[in-house]
Amino acid sequence: MAVLNEEQTMLRDMAQEWTKNESPVKAWRKVRDGGKNYDPAAWDAMREMGWTGVIIPEDFGGSDFGWMSLGLVVQEMGKTLTASPLVASALAAGAIILGGSQEQKGKYLPQLASGDLVGTLAFDDAERHTGANSATTVSGGKLTGTKPFVHEADSAGLFVVLASDGVYLVEKGEGVSLSKRSLTDQRDHAEVTFTNAPADKLAGGDEDLAEAILDRARVLTGAEMLGMAQQVFDDTLDYLKQRTQFNQVLSSFQALQHRMADLYTELELMRSAVEAGLQALDTSFKVPEAACIAKARANDALHVISRQGIQLHGGIGMTDEYDVGFYLKRARVLEASWGNSGFLKDRYAKLGGY
Repeated sequence: MAVLNEEQTMLRDMAQEWTKNESPVKAWRKVRDGGKNYDPAAWDAMREMGWTGVIIPEDFGGSDFGWMSLGLVVQEMGKTLTASPLVASALAAGAIILGGSQEQKGKYLPQLASGDLVGTLAFDDAERHTGANSATTVSGGKLTGTKPFVHEADSAGLFVVLASDGVYLVEKGEGVSLSKRSLTDQRDHAEVTFTNAPADKLAGGDEDLAEAILDRARVLTGAEMLGMAQQVFDDTLDYLKQRTQFNQVLSSFQALQHRMADLYTELELMRSAVEAGLQALDTSFKVPEAACIAKARANDALHVISRQGIQLHGGIGMTDEYDVGFYLKRARVLEASWGNSGFLKDRYAKLGGY
């Protein structure tokens, strides 16, 4: 596990206590059953705790605690399936930090840090992630294109949009229309259509700004997936220790012990990869490679852990009474976000010159 400083330990412990007491899985059930995107009271609590400004510099209202610190919070939220626009908004803030002008930073970062404004990424033009290429066009400062799957689109007031000639900021309003997408995780997703929408280009940062933004999305998504995988493993282990078959507790069967040992190995390899990705973001050391490894490892590990969690619960695992099925449904959406394992392994090979 990563070595944490005192501030990071306090932040993790605070997030762990809050999610367990104030935002358990039953809170997600209420959000889902109420047809909401998230609980506004929970979002207000996150804002008050400063989570919305963790990666934003102090000059713009944030705490500048870094990506590892934010990843610790996101992991705890993943454990309880807490619905919020925190990840999406942090990624939008990260994009502005990377490529925004001083004017753009001054305009948007304080609002994102306070949580008054929610941002999100609108990158992919197709149903499948294909990298940083886009058919979305900009002419005379007006952006036109369609993004089929945008996370937290309904909640967002600011879109970070990939176009054919760069990355742009587009505010919700003129020229922006949404069509709700109903995905298996029942979260806030939408198809967003931009029709001559006023757009402001992110001109600074790295030459490969779009990929740098995507790498941050991959690592932070991996952090959420790590929290989910940990919780599925813990819930499944608890179930095996309680459930009896043939007058014996299931955890006493050697074959099931072997399966849980394999899952624990997958979980720890995933943890190592995701934490390395977060550290790479904070140190700017081989970020593209670390991001590919983190997300690919998270995809593969959560896929098998969520599937085995269902199997080891038996048929009841997919019933609404049990929480484990929710993790599998959320997992399948996140696996497809920002690149599946095949795409990421191919990108890693290309980064190495193969």
